[in-house]
Amino acid sequence: MPVNHVKKAEFLIETKRLILREMTQSDYDALCKIMCDEEVMRAAYEQAFTPEETQNWLNRHLKRYEECGFGLWAVVLKETGEMIGQCGLTMQSWGERKLLEIGYLFQKAYWHKGYGTEAAAACKEYAFTVLDAQSVYSMVRDTNTAAQNVALRNGMKIIDKAIKNFRNTDMRFFLYSAERSEESMP
Repeated sequence: MPVNHVKKAEFLIETKRLILREMTQSDYDALCKIMCDEEVMRAAYEQAFTPEETQNWLNRHLKRYEECGFGLWAVVLKETGEMIGQCGLTMQSWGERKLLEIGYLFQKAYWHKGYGTEAAAACKEYAFTVLDAQSVYSMVRDTNTAAQNVALRNGMKIIDKAIKNFRNTDMRFFLYSAERSEESMP
């Protein structure tokens, strides 16, 4: 069930190799390459999403853009214009707290090329300089060493761990955090 969301994608962040922008309905097929891939999704959610769950995911982020001004953004290769992943900022629950999280998921073909680190670093900078956040977090499964390495390369440290339940499955997560430094103040 596509959302009738005609808004044109807005430019948000540019890095050396990437553009991060709001997703639109036209990104659905590229998003399915991530969300419906068993291997990609096993790392984060234990199992792939269905096409309908992927549409619901996209709808949530389109709504987040309107309500919060941010969400997970399309990660697009400058060189080709192809959407290769998603990375951005969302408010997530950790216990009783709501935290500003940097989240990321990429197509398997683009793993281990530094794109996750490049996009996550840009999101951290955006959180500190544009949103004036004091800290940012990443919630990473204890079995997802690649995503843990992205958090570490993004200057984050583990500050907590917990069991979270996604789709009726208990999974252990690490909570990574980075604090705003003097040089990242606006």
